Amino acid sequence: MKKIFTLLLVSSTLFIHAQAFKGKGDTKFDLGANIQDGGSGIRLSTDFGLGENMSFGFVSSYLLSVNRNSAGEKPNFEDRFDAKIRFNANIGNVMNLDSKWDVYPGLDISLKNFGGHLGARYFFSEGFGVFSEIGFPIAKYDPTTYGFQNLNNQFVFNIGASFNL
Repeated sequence: MKKIFTLLLVSSTLFIHAQAFKGKGDTKFDLGANIQDGGSGIRLSTDFGLGENMSFGFVSSYLLSVNRNSAGEKPNFEDRFDAKIRFNANIGNVMNLDSKWDVYPGLDISLKNFGGHLGARYFFSEGFGVFSEIGFPIAKYDPTTYGFQNLNNQFVFNIGASFNL
């Protein structure tokens, strides 16, 4: 619990940022913390606007704090790392929310699974704010995953900062 609290505190201090989605040509960069069962880590993502309400991007995550298994082993790099390509529907303006808010459901294809995500951003200014996102697998590439293979094949919670580039 101490590790999770410390990670949340550091994340909220170091990773505070946000940006409004402007549409085609808009680029954002997210830096945040990844929290899930069995581990927590860091996450980097970038999204590129395709149209008024659509974007695509890339995500990578690496788990820093991982529980040992019953044999006392730690996971390998490939168990800790994941990379994704994603598509978002930026619907904050469709929902008639204040322009400081953006809500974005989406789909992603990763090295581990096909999944979905739902996120929200709040913008303190045009290039500064916070975000939160949940992610979940829809279909695992290997349905018989076990042990460390489940680290990137489960529900995840992400918090952090977003920068408008």
